[in-house]
Amino acid sequence: MRGLQLPLNQTQRIRLQRALEKLHSLSSKANSDASVTVADTIPVNYDDAFLKGHGTTDLNGELVATVCGVVERVNKLVYVRALRAKYKPEVGDIVVGRVVEVAQKRWRLEINFSQDAVLMLSSMNMPDGIQRRRTALDELNMRSIFEENDVVCAEVRNFHHDGSLQLQARSQKYGKLEKGQLLVVDPFLVKKSKQHFHYLEQFGIDLILGRNGFIWVGEHVEARDGMIVDQANNSEQSTVEKDQAYTPLEMRQNICRIANAVRVLSTLGFNVDADLIIETAELSSSLNIDIHDMLGSEFHVLVAEREAERRSLMTKRKR
Repeated sequence: MRGLQLPLNQTQRIRLQRALEKLHSLSSKANSDASVTVADTIPVNYDDAFLKGHGTTDLNGELVATVCGVVERVNKLVYVRALRAKYKPEVGDIVVGRVVEVAQKRWRLEINFSQDAVLMLSSMNMPDGIQRRRTALDELNMRSIFEENDVVCAEVRNFHHDGSLQLQARSQKYGKLEKGQLLVVDPFLVKKSKQHFHYLEQFGIDLILGRNGFIWVGEHVEARDGMIVDQANNSEQSTVEKDQAYTPLEMRQNICRIANAVRVLSTLGFNVDADLIIETAELSSSLNIDIHDMLGSEFHVLVAEREAERRSLMTKRKR
């Protein structure tokens, strides 16, 4: 409640507080040892040797947390993963970023990390779709692929010695993102999963959940196996692209509805996943709530109450 910046009346405040307290009690029962706040004791077996990691300290013979977060254990190492921390990349993460600089044989992307990420020209598919060595002509034409402020989806490839990050985009699912909205949420709200690319068929929308907290909501684009274009058809293709640049009103409304669902979940501090986003968007449609009214206080309260009820039913079924 303290962190929510919503203009609530007294009734809404009471309803929201009850829903959040119910969610907190359900979460505490499920993760009694996992979630800790500052000065909480972390249960460990003192008979076995263990290593104190980040977010922990020894106080009066007990291991206590120095930050709010989740207790993680890796072999003998015990540490606390802070919730509201900067994005910490891992190799293989799917990220969404914005191009901030076109440099020599590389693009620099802002990905909500302490340093800009680097996407090398050699680490992505060329527009002609042919696997070949990059030439000086390719380097001159880099701005025709990505330019400043373009939104790009890529994968974390590795780390350099200086701590900077290198990306790769060698698949057709990666690349430039157009006709949509880029949303920014806290990175800890996007959990790592097997699938970060989602096609919401009922809305005709592509949803990309970047592990760095950048989320893309845009018009669905069919994946293409090849991108070979004949030089003779370039002018014809550009004419077709201009005709396809228009996004229908219904599609724009669907993009805004899904985007507002993400914003509501982020404000409430709920995990942002495809199922919960769809449920939130469908709830607004079933209640005939306008897109702009989704950001109002009443809908936030309804989503919190619905989520508390859903988790309560899930807990009862497990019993």
